[in-house]
Amino acid sequence: QSLDVANNQLRELPTALADCPRLKEANFRGNQLKDKRLEKMVNGCQTKAIPGYLTAEASKLLVKVLHVSENPAPLVVKASPGVKDVRPFIVCCVLKGVNLKPGNALKRFLSAQTKLHEDICEKRTAATIATHDLRLIKGPLIYDVQPPDELKIMPLGRKEIKAKDLLRQLQLEAEEQRKQKKRQNVSGLHKYLQLLDGKDNYPCLVDAEGVVISFPPITNSEKTKIRKDTRDLFLEVTSDTSLQICKDVMDTLILKIAELNRFTLENKEDSGSDNESDAPCGPVNLNPSQNVQAMNFPLVVEQVRVVDTDGNLKVLYPSKTDLTTVSSLLTVIR
Repeated sequence: QSLDVANNQLRELPTALADCPRLKEANFRGNQLKDKRLEKMVNGCQTKAIPGYLTAEASKLLVKVLHVSENPAPLVVKASPGVKDVRPFIVCCVLKGVNLKPGNALKRFLSAQTKLHEDICEKRTAATIATHDLRLIKGPLIYDVQPPDELKIMPLGRKEIKAKDLLRQLQLEAEEQRKQKKRQNVSGLHKYLQLLDGKDNYPCLVDAEGVVISFPPITNSEKTKIRKDTRDLFLEVTSDTSLQICKDVMDTLILKIAELNRFTLENKEDSGSDNESDAPCGPVNLNPSQNVQAMNFPLVVEQVRVVDTDGNLKVLYPSKTDLTTVSSLLTVIR
């Protein structure tokens, strides 16, 4: 009925304590806990509040950050000076441990990305997301610009094409849709196509073999396409608006992938299933009373540096100040 482990070297309290209804008194004071909020509760003798707090924390999604200094082969993105006048802001990271194999997991993932493009990315006009299979990427990467008639990419589901021809095709498709629906202007869904109007150069992300793997805000490449057997992702967010919008979108994207990953782990689906009709794409609301800890395997987010051509750091994601806006739903192990 009582537990006294005061003045020890505990760094965290096990969530199993929440399942000890007979425990009336507990003394954890004098331990330097990693969770400072929990430490305040402990030192303030709020014993009754501790089990509820531990239950809530256990139900949160987990993400572990792997710092550049801990990574033997970190991926680096070099940004060329030319992007400053075209699409200056880029944030990247690696996300490991995603499970897209069962049932509709891949379709949910792609649907969620489309929804983020419509909402937080403001139909791609504020920012654009590109997701890649990490196995298919050869680093280091270069965030560069190329003339429209020289930039070539193999877009998702299409043959290799010059950027100017691809853009023209998409604009014609948008115009055709406008006529069919008898609208005065091109739909908001196609507004992003106008972001490159009048540009002498187009932005692109190029791998170590010289292959263009991303052409923001238009498309990414068939070469690095996400498939059911993809486990590790390279995530990229670009914008011509601000660096902060890139970080906010990346925070939201990681939270969404963590939500979907847990949903996939908890809802055992047949790997051969391909029916999307009953697959939820919105936020997953979990019952905190479920024993979710066994399912709560942390995804690993590897930091990626964006540097200039001289190797000077421009952006590091995730830094200490990133992923804080989603902290109520996500526990970040740094």
